[in-house]
Amino acid sequence: MASPMMLARTALRPQARRMTGNSKQWARNVSRRFRPEPEPQPEKKNLGLRILGGVLVGGVAAGAALVAYPMLTAEPEKKHVGPEKAELVFEKPRKKPVSELSAQHVQVKQSWEHPGVYAWGSNAGKVVAPDSDEPVIKTPRRISYFDDQILRDLKLDRNFGAAIDEKGNLVQWGVAFDKEHYTPTVTLKGKDLVKLAISRDRIIGLASNGEVYSVPVAAADQRAGQQKEATSSSSLWSSQLPINFRSLKPKNLGWGEKIVDVRSGLEHCLMLTSKGRVFSAASSSEDFPSKGQLGIPGLSWTNRPAGPYDQPHEVTGLSGSKIKEIATGDFHSLALDADGRIFSFGDNSFGQLGFQNDTEHPYVDSPTPLPINQLYHGTSLRPKVTSIAAGGQNSFFTVDARAFQAPVGSSASSLVPAKDLGRINVETWACGEGIHGNLGTGKWTHVSVSPTKVKALSNLFEFDEKSNSVVPIRLSRLSVGTDHACAVMDNVTRVSSSGSKSETDTNFGADVLWWGGNEHYQLGTGKRNNVNVPTYIAPLDTPVHHGHGHHAQENRLVKREGETNRFQLTPRKTVRLDGGKGRSVSVEQKVECGRLVSAVYSAA
Repeated sequence: MASPMMLARTALRPQARRMTGNSKQWARNVSRRFRPEPEPQPEKKNLGLRILGGVLVGGVAAGAALVAYPMLTAEPEKKHVGPEKAELVFEKPRKKPVSELSAQHVQVKQSWEHPGVYAWGSNAGKVVAPDSDEPVIKTPRRISYFDDQILRDLKLDRNFGAAIDEKGNLVQWGVAFDKEHYTPTVTLKGKDLVKLAISRDRIIGLASNGEVYSVPVAAADQRAGQQKEATSSSSLWSSQLPINFRSLKPKNLGWGEKIVDVRSGLEHCLMLTSKGRVFSAASSSEDFPSKGQLGIPGLSWTNRPAGPYDQPHEVTGLSGSKIKEIATGDFHSLALDADGRIFSFGDNSFGQLGFQNDTEHPYVDSPTPLPINQLYHGTSLRPKVTSIAAGGQNSFFTVDARAFQAPVGSSASSLVPAKDLGRINVETWACGEGIHGNLGTGKWTHVSVSPTKVKALSNLFEFDEKSNSVVPIRLSRLSVGTDHACAVMDNVTRVSSSGSKSETDTNFGADVLWWGGNEHYQLGTGKRNNVNVPTYIAPLDTPVHHGHGHHAQENRLVKREGETNRFQLTPRKTVRLDGGKGRSVSVEQKVECGRLVSAVYSAA
């Protein structure tokens, strides 16, 4: 039987063969960054080591690090001279300040003790830093209003922000909300909201009972007609409440069927039901969707049915499929069914629907299946799409490609060794506009003629100590903004360490990688250049508390010699707030790419 090390090398060999030139240099740098420090008492412990984007087999055996994150960083190479005696401080007293633990451990600890919201990017609308006149915020900065708060959801535009607090109330801020009073303010109350989506000028909120509400972004529009009483289903305002809103109610829902997800572009929104049906509706007060993004053939402003302009329509082109996931870009839509098939419709001017655009007819108003099998033509891999994401003029999807033995005489390029049969390659694909690097493929592409593999996020493996095997590293989530994106990796994480045993006994979270447009510093790198390959950013600032007041100052985590500091997300865990003295809650960190802005928040 092959040893775990042999399995690891076998799994990674195809990836390694493709690495040439600068890729080899980047790989050496990543390998060097992930080289573990020696443990002081190996005979007493065998904790195993985690290799992010790579594989390390055999506990702390030296020289076994293998690379699985190519093309992620390009730091200057330093000659490795082995462990220095000055670093061997394990026999000194173990009582150390927490700050001397790893940066990853400190990030996890701070996210539990002091949850909140970090934001960066364009500040033209007073969204990422309401108390600052700076036009841009170059690196992650806390929004003080949300200090020690846990949110259910968060969505950001450069001109307005929207969040759901822990009680299910809607919080709004930014100059598009109120030019004079643009600080965070609770608006819609008592609806028990659980999810948000934003359009050009409206906020779509989903309640826990499946009700969907369309709320104006502007406070002036929310106050307009407050004294008017709703007299019919076509009335502009749906009820007499402190703020005005509209209810989006699909017709003919089945017994027990309700809306479970909402997504929105600039002018349209999609609603997914618990039975896998999809409805679409207008989600803007200014423009009626006219680029096919509703998925209703021939529907326009002039021939729309009688009733409210934003009444939901069932996307009947998806009726034969049980849809499990929906996604929206600015003017296009995606739907993924339970069989792993993607359907796309709407604007295809940049190839964001996954097939070559027709300049004379750039809009597709009926759901069209994406020919995923063509991407694997001539290979011994059988693909199944597992997730979708969209934003701006871009679409992304992940694929599980399973190796199988093709019949004799087929177009498959070669026979698959028996040991590789059933092996799954997890791959990420992108399509649409890429002139800002927003495809993440390493190229600057104006229009996509077909989906392109994001190699830096594909065919990644790590060693799983629980199963004692090499497993693929999947993407936990993709968030896509106007022209930038980020990927949260589903790598091995740890949240069970107390941090008091030794420097190797630490917590660590999930890796997050960023790419795309950076004109407004929305990538969080501190620089303004666009990035066309996924890259890390530095850890979030560490807040320093004095008493029970607001954060008096913030300090950047200090990078210790030999340590790789990078931003990671803390996975879900039940913890006690206020430094372990407060109430017990289940919390995790989530990341959100908005329109020219980005944010990280503590999610309930």
